[in-house]
Amino acid sequence: MTVSTTRKIALVTGAGSGIGRATANALLADGFCVVLAGRRIEPLAALVETAKAAGQEALAVVTDVRDPSSVDALFDTIERTYGRLDVLFNNAGVNAPAVPMDELPVETWTNLINTNVTGVFLCARAAFGLMRRQSPQGGRIINNGSISAHTPRPFTSPYTASKHAVLGLTKSIALDGRAFNIVCSQIDIGNALTELSERMTRGVLQANGTTAPEPMVDVKHVADAVRYIASLPLSANVLNMTVMASNMPFVGRG
Repeated sequence: MTVSTTRKIALVTGAGSGIGRATANALLADGFCVVLAGRRIEPLAALVETAKAAGQEALAVVTDVRDPSSVDALFDTIERTYGRLDVLFNNAGVNAPAVPMDELPVETWTNLINTNVTGVFLCARAAFGLMRRQSPQGGRIINNGSISAHTPRPFTSPYTASKHAVLGLTKSIALDGRAFNIVCSQIDIGNALTELSERMTRGVLQANGTTAPEPMVDVKHVADAVRYIASLPLSANVLNMTVMASNMPFVGRG
């Protein structure tokens, strides 16, 4: 049954922690009804309770973006509950150990590609279909890229390859969505401070073979970038945006 709501509907994948959680909270603060997708119910349920206490509206749906049937069930729930989707933040992703590629287990590569590429495709595909069917037609897809979509770190071939693939998907969706008022953006993030990236403050392998700590940027600024793009009318788009710690080794030679 469709729930009547005047709020716009947003979906955040990987919403249980880090960038996903920060962005979900930002979109809730902006008045969106936010569907929270992730593999673990506990952090999603905690976000729902926090939102309710603040008079906000959130819905938790346990989802494995690697699994087509799980993604289909997620979007069936969204369409059945709300009848539409205005914004998808395609955020769920994983990394791999920084080792020479001949030491990387094939299973690690497969899991990363299934999550970072196939998962992004499956969610974008389902969102595209719903946005194309709904009335009024259209919506916005925001993919979580990385500065690794442009420049690799040492021993990161799986992650770098996956983010180059996301960049190609973003451009293709932006082109193919024109006929249906569907726009697509990509946020390329560098050194956002989360539970998983905190280790980088203690040292990261550099291109010259040394290990050095790197500057980090508050994850709030990533969430603010997503909420800005989400606030735009569908007649305007930010195709690519880089949000990074100003002094991190990206521009130049490291």
